[in-house]
Amino acid sequence: MNVNYPARWWHKLDDGRIQCDLCPRDCKLHEGQRGLCFVRMAEGGRMVLTTYGRSSGFCIDPIEKKPLNHFYPGSSIFSFGTAGCNLACKFCQNWDISKARDMDRLMDEASPEAIAVAAEKHGCKSVAFTYNDPVIFAEYAMDTADACHARGIKTVAVTAGYMHDQARREFYAKMDAANVDLKSFTEDFYHKLTGAHLQPVLDTLIYLRRETDVWLEITTLLIPGHNDSVEELTALSRWVFKELGADVPLHFSAFHPDYKMMDVPATPSATLSRARRIAMGEGLRYVYTGNVHDPEGDTTYCPSCRKPLIERDWYQINAYRLTDDGHCPDCGAAIAGRFEKFANPFGARRIPVTLHAA
Repeated sequence: MNVNYPARWWHKLDDGRIQCDLCPRDCKLHEGQRGLCFVRMAEGGRMVLTTYGRSSGFCIDPIEKKPLNHFYPGSSIFSFGTAGCNLACKFCQNWDISKARDMDRLMDEASPEAIAVAAEKHGCKSVAFTYNDPVIFAEYAMDTADACHARGIKTVAVTAGYMHDQARREFYAKMDAANVDLKSFTEDFYHKLTGAHLQPVLDTLIYLRRETDVWLEITTLLIPGHNDSVEELTALSRWVFKELGADVPLHFSAFHPDYKMMDVPATPSATLSRARRIAMGEGLRYVYTGNVHDPEGDTTYCPSCRKPLIERDWYQINAYRLTDDGHCPDCGAAIAGRFEKFANPFGARRIPVTLHAA
């Protein structure tokens, strides 16, 4: 398989360098140089993607692990990622993959068609581009999405949402759902702890909600002392309500010490519960907690009559009461999301998968 795949979204500069137009970093590269993401490189006077067809591993997960609670709940999703990232988060929870600089670790090779075939063989409803940010391997993800759609398989992007507009439009035209990390609601946090900026992420969220049919959910990792104040959580929740609407699910997940923030304590469960109360108090209908044991925070409630509709314990669904078309059986209220007849839930399993090179 050709590893260095011709990339999209770049142009030549007058001084002979190449500028990457994929994300707001606008990396300007001399021949042989790589962008901050490490996987996009100037080679032969053009931009190439060095990880096309190469993955850090494949796994079958419950859809709730992405996390997506309103996109075919209980279904299984075929997950994979590559290496590298276009953010520099000091708190990265997948740093061994996203910060990888050793391409030899990408031992699992698979064409887009091979991934689609494997997902179909294992009965997966969808394929997730995850573990590291699919923005940086967009060409591979988009080709895989085409192969999946040809077999009736949905596609999911798990991403930080850090993209330029043109690439954003072409990329999300291939996606059925997305979970976007809104890492904070301050520019200071983004600048100091991710090496990026807040506004492009907000632009992605607004674009997805207002201009596409992509199902959208949001995740915010709460880091004690950095983005968990009442003021910031209130501002974030108000923005989501005003700009995206009450029906976009919002997940608050717990931080654990990792990578370059080993000196920061894990997020207390009480912080997540407080964040959930704040967001619901600002009008958001579906707010969840993650990375902690909290059945109440995992459960989907009817926004009208408040009856529990999907009762979860971690990634296990213990009760499912939605109608096949996504309505509350008690009051008839419509629940936002993508739903179908609920049968044979995948459960909380995680199954590693090995693909033959293709």
